[in-house]
Formats: sequence, structure tokens, C-alpha cells
Amino acid sequence: MPSLMAQTPEPGGVSIIKDEFKFPSLEVVIDSVLKRSAMVRFRKNNIGVTKSALASERIYWSKNLGAQADTRYGNLSNFATSEDGFSNTAALTTSKQFNYSVGFFVKFPLFDGLNRKNQIRLAKFEVDAAKDMLEFEKEQLRKRVIVLYQDLILKQKILQIKSRSLGDGRVNMQMVEKEFRNGIVPIAEYVRIVGITESMEADYAKAMSEFITTKLLLEDMAGFVLGLTRLN
Repeated sequence: MPSLMAQTPEPGGVSIIKDEFKFPSLEVVIDSVLKRSAMVRFRKNNIGVTKSALASERIYWSKNLGAQADTRYGNLSNFATSEDGFSNTAALTTSKQFNYSVGFFVKFPLFDGLNRKNQIRLAKFEVDAAKDMLEFEKEQLRKRVIVLYQDLILKQKILQIKSRSLGDGRVNMQMVEKEFRNGIVPIAEYVRIVGITESMEADYAKAMSEFITTKLLLEDMAGFVLGLTRLN
């Protein structure tokens, strides 16, 4: 039994809750769950991945642009011949030279040109899909938190009802025991009252377990203990 809730020890080993409590607001719980959710963080990261892919697609055309440079240094030999009708003359000259060239090129692959818009459109769709998945995940979490939150409130009310019934049953049991010892109540009636009281204790214990389980589930999702405020 959580120490956050006021309880009164009673005979039989089961404590009875005497007070009704107010939980933190639903908006606070939902906000904490969304901030803590690993799946929400995963969806946000996935949006970043798809945006990076879109940016890459938009500049992918630049791979078809480039520059190149070439340098050469060494001996350059030139051989020349001349003929004037009377004689042939040949000359071989050698010189050291340094040559360089710089160029810029642009390539236009046919497939890239035709598929460019489709690739960018696909990358945009992936970004939009990632955003939609994030919103879907948030929506599902909100619905689950709302269900658990309302279920917790319901289980608290049921627990209060079981608590009052068990309290009344124990008072009645004490009176019956006194009358039984004085010989006023027959044994059959005494056994019947004992069975009813034990059934009330079992119902109360079950209601308590369901309340605590739902509370712990909600606390695990929210990442903090639900501090309960006693209602006047």
C-alpha cells in the first residue's frame, strides 16, 4: 500500500482508506509521458534523418560538376623536315618545358536528369511520413494515458466504496460476535456473517491491488510518482 494514501489499520490485516485524493492534472501527466517516451524520441530522430536525406537529394546534382588540372615537366623533342627540290633537310630540337592545363566539366547523365524530380518528391514524402508517424505516436500515447488516468480515478472510487462496505461489515461482525457469545445469534447466522465479511475483505483487497497496479503503470509511463492531494 503506498504511503501517499492515508489508511487506518483494522483487525484482519487489511487497512482501510479513509480519504479521497485528487491526482495531478491529466495535462501534466500527458506532457511528462510525451517527453519521456523513447518511441517519441525515435520518431523525432527519424524526422531528422529524412530531412538530411532530402537535403542530400537537393544537392545531388552537384556530383556532375567538377574541375581537373594537369601539369607536365620534361624534355620536349621536335623533329622537322624540309624539301626545296634539290635537297632534303632534317632537324631535331630538344628543349625543357613546363606545361599545365586546368579544366571544368559538367556531366548530364540522362537517368539523373529524368529521375531528379522523382527522387526529391520521394524524399519529401518520407519527411512528411516521418512527421505523421510522430503525431500518430503522440496521439496513441495521449489516448492510453487518458484511459489509464480515468481508470485510476474509477478504481479509486471503487476502492472507496469497498472501503466503506468493509468498514460497515467489520462493525456488524463485531456486534454479531458479541451476540453470538451471549447466545443471541445462532451459529448458522454467525457463520453466514463471517462469510460475508471475509468476502468483503477479499473484494477490498482486489480493489486495492487493481488501484495500485494502475497507479504504478501510469507512474512508470510518466516517470514520476503521482503525489496525491487529500480532498477536504
